[in-house]
Amino acid sequence: MNFRKIVDYWKYPSILLCGIGVSNIGTWIYFLTLNVIVFNMTGSPLAVSALYIIRPLATLFTNLWGGSVIDRANKKHLMVWLDMIQGMLITCLIFSTDTLWLIYLLVFFINIASSLYNPTSVSYITRLIPREQRQRFNSLRSLLDSGAFLLGPAITGVLFLVGTPVYAILINALSFYFSAFVTLLMPNVEKGILNNRATQNISLIVIKEDLKVVFQFSRSYLYVMTVYFLFSAFVVMQTAVDSLEVAFSKEVISLSDDEYGFLVSIAGAGILMGSLINAIYTKKLALSFIIGLGSVMVSAGYIIFAFSNNFIIASIGVFVLAFSLAFANTGFYTFYQNNIPVEVIGRIGSLYGFLEALLVIIVTSIFAVGAELLSIKLVVVSGAIFMLFLTGVLLFISLRPSKKQYYKAVS
Repeated sequence: MNFRKIVDYWKYPSILLCGIGVSNIGTWIYFLTLNVIVFNMTGSPLAVSALYIIRPLATLFTNLWGGSVIDRANKKHLMVWLDMIQGMLITCLIFSTDTLWLIYLLVFFINIASSLYNPTSVSYITRLIPREQRQRFNSLRSLLDSGAFLLGPAITGVLFLVGTPVYAILINALSFYFSAFVTLLMPNVEKGILNNRATQNISLIVIKEDLKVVFQFSRSYLYVMTVYFLFSAFVVMQTAVDSLEVAFSKEVISLSDDEYGFLVSIAGAGILMGSLINAIYTKKLALSFIIGLGSVMVSAGYIIFAFSNNFIIASIGVFVLAFSLAFANTGFYTFYQNNIPVEVIGRIGSLYGFLEALLVIIVTSIFAVGAELLSIKLVVVSGAIFMLFLTGVLLFISLRPSKKQYYKAVS
């Protein structure tokens, strides 16, 4: 493939990755800034924790009907509108930094838009990116996510030094406007192919019918949905264990603030290194291998962290889990895009996203109560062991020779 063909081949994916990268950095700036603003207002860790609950609550509110809207809408136009809405709502935050209930309300609506945007973008990407190009695209996206993980907090710190948190919020609003502009430059992949479903009004009857479609697909493609469920359960366990990470580091391993900050930096280095290697060698890595083994290695990192009793061992665990996460995520997203029909991917992603958000709230609450009534170490160790069991099953079923057709780069 000559240079001109390579440029043409990657023209739109590169534009899209640019928009995603800027938006991801902006999201990190916004999230960290909002934590600081709420804590400075209230001095309450509980008030900050409420920000973490709002996102899954918004998902629960949105995702039962969101997929019905997404699969009937023009994805490009919907993504532009959702970016603009998030940008405008975040702009409104600038004028609401002295009213806690208004901040929570705006964050709730921002997360509703975000909950709709994520499955919409997956559906659009699945149509835009050819099957044989998706693993490379997802590996590059993982690299951008890891870069945002490092750059977002760094930029936030600089903004705090030269100005106030309001400036950081403004930067995030601008990142969404930029993302909307970039999306406008993208092709309309559904031009002339949206059928009469697009003209249907969303009603309770329509939503019920769409839920039947999702259940029928799940029964017909049991293997695909088993992989999906196992990986989602793995993500739920990660979230629950991560919710106790700070308390575990401080109370069990007895890390100082400086040591904990360095531990977070090690995680960032692990994510970046894993994403970089994944992006370079992605064509040589079998999809089934990076889903299964990548997930197991993430769990192994959590096991090391859970049983650590000093900074060095904890650092090894955090590095291993962060390094492996890039491979596991790339594998899963590619598998998902390759095996879910694009016509129903919005409804399937939304419904199962609803279930995942519900499980996140339930399991995280159980872990929090368990840490109070029992011990943080027991809960974290139990969570890590169960995570290893889930990913062990995922590795076993993903490497079965009889299922090779689900992992092919070309259909």
